[in-house]
Amino acid sequence: MASTWTTNIAIEKIADGEKTDTWGQITNRNFDIVDRAVNGVGTIDLSSSGAAHTLSTTDGTTGDSLSDGMYKVLILDGATEACTITISPNDAQKFYVVVNTSGFNATFTQGTGTNVTVANNATKLIYTDGAGAAADVSEVDIITADANGVVAFSNGITEQSTAITSSSGEATLNLRDGTNFTHTLSEDVTYTFSNPAASGNVSGFTFKVTQDSTTRAVTWPSSVDWPRGVTPTITSSSGGVDVFVFLTFDGGTTYYGFTAGQDMG
Repeated sequence: MASTWTTNIAIEKIADGEKTDTWGQITNRNFDIVDRAVNGVGTIDLSSSGAAHTLSTTDGTTGDSLSDGMYKVLILDGATEACTITISPNDAQKFYVVVNTSGFNATFTQGTGTNVTVANNATKLIYTDGAGAAADVSEVDIITADANGVVAFSNGITEQSTAITSSSGEATLNLRDGTNFTHTLSEDVTYTFSNPAASGNVSGFTFKVTQDSTTRAVTWPSSVDWPRGVTPTITSSSGGVDVFVFLTFDGGTTYYGFTAGQDMG
């Protein structure tokens, strides 16, 4: 029985009784493949590729060089135009960190399914499902920061809201729990805001308040500064909704409060 190779990174599986004189060389090559696949960083030179490049993971034999599709981190370089990079074979499952410094956008494809485009000067985490002719390439949302520490998200942000409750007329919004809060009133309540960011940084959050079937009153922290010094009147109708936005820049000494939306009631 001849050797076979693993699907995803082409490690040679030596058959029983085979490769007697080359077993050590094959094993060393396999170790090199694992090393590259786990932590390898490789530059993919697109200077001679034009609009198309194939990123291959190929079955090898003793002495063969490793292929560029085995790297974990791909640094794209030298493109002369926007390039479509085909991940081959189309039945291999892959996970790549792609750093595109090539000068042009690069689109990764594996089959007729979805593709992922990595813009020039962008970084993305991508993976393939290895589904053959209909294979998909997908991306994992990541957070990046520039040289000034400014954070950017690769796609839109989705955050769960935190529902708070009151007890004995008291309710606390802990800013370590999130930046979106909701509260359905069941009694008159006095709010407390806790754990804002340190002074010099900003803490911002939204707060949706839903009125009870019985009109309930709310009392805001004394640290809230409303526009023109006028505290808004909360909606009184049953089930009425008020949405507020709060910002603090000084560690919670002052919260700037704004009404984002109100039901009329």
